[in-house]
Amino acid sequence: MNKRMVGVISALICIGVTACSTEGVNRKQTDSKNTIQAQGDSQKNLSYKNIKPEEAKKRLDRETGIILLDVRTLEEYQEKHIPNSLLIPVDVIEKEAPAKLTNKEAEIFVYCRSGRRSVAAAEALVKMGYSNVYNLGGIIDWPYETKAEK
Repeated sequence: MNKRMVGVISALICIGVTACSTEGVNRKQTDSKNTIQAQGDSQKNLSYKNIKPEEAKKRLDRETGIILLDVRTLEEYQEKHIPNSLLIPVDVIEKEAPAKLTNKEAEIFVYCRSGRRSVAAAEALVKMGYSNVYNLGGIIDWPYETKAEK
């Protein structure tokens, strides 16, 4: 390979890495904890943890005070949701969470349909100061009881 070809390949890799980065937020995923560092806020690491359906179910069955938060749309929630869950769609989480989730130290298990919106909601909640946020992922991976409103 000649020097020009190496330079072109290096430039393409650099462009690809830059294009894949998340502007304004740096995410670092470990086994079960995701650390979010807000841009310009190097002093404060915000984090949420991932939790598997099996562990979440065990904890929900034996502990009280855990908030099970569904962040899908009203229509999705009415079609099928985990019993005793609270609905706050991800699109309005920053507006509605302060009124509906008044205890910022409460344990909150967040879920959506497949896991994408629950990550966005978990990130938003920790940025708002909630300290015990867990990403449960998607209801499609929940093998336990669900209910419908229709």
